[in-house]
Amino acid sequence: MGEHYFAERPGAASRRRAVDLVLPDLHLRLETDGGMFSPDRVDPGTRVLLETVPPPPPDGDLLDLGCGYGPIALTMAARAPAARVWGVDVNRRALALAEANAASAALPNARFAPADELDPALRFAAIWSNPPIRIGKAALHELLLAWLPRLRPGAHAHLVVQKHLGSDSLHRWLDGRGLPTERVASRSSYRVLRVTAPRTDPRTTEPDTDTPPVEGPTR
Repeated sequence: MGEHYFAERPGAASRRRAVDLVLPDLHLRLETDGGMFSPDRVDPGTRVLLETVPPPPPDGDLLDLGCGYGPIALTMAARAPAARVWGVDVNRRALALAEANAASAALPNARFAPADELDPALRFAAIWSNPPIRIGKAALHELLLAWLPRLRPGAHAHLVVQKHLGSDSLHRWLDGRGLPTERVASRSSYRVLRVTAPRTDPRTTEPDTDTPPVEGPTR
């Protein structure tokens, strides 16, 4: 993955290639480059997430947090063509390739941008993420606390984290922050965590009264 994949403008030399994402319902050929996450193959954790997560909500705004060259966001876009899918990442080289991959796959409902360019009023019906664990625990916690509270009340985030990179401790930390979390899948040392947004915003004490309850999927 390289040391520069979470840099805004990676210094790693460009080396373009393509990888295939083959799922039971989807086959995407994705262009990748040096200086981004997992350029030589679709990351195994991403594959575990995409093979185990329930279908995304059919409409609304959906988010891929730390999208890289786009495998998660584009899968969401293909599975929910009436939804608007946002992929955010700090790596501008990856964002440019994600946009190109969306065009190649004819998925116009997928859009990619740096995080600070998204409308702060957006609230998400789902978040899927293979989060950038290697940015460090403090930075990861800051990132998750910035985005998970932007889920609509009762909506779900699904995060895939490798066990030896701290999935269990992250699970406990999320629970301790008032973000109820459960492990919903486990395969090849990867854990898929489902975070359920509270009916009230954990950053306030005011209840959300505008959005009706959303029933979560069963597994």
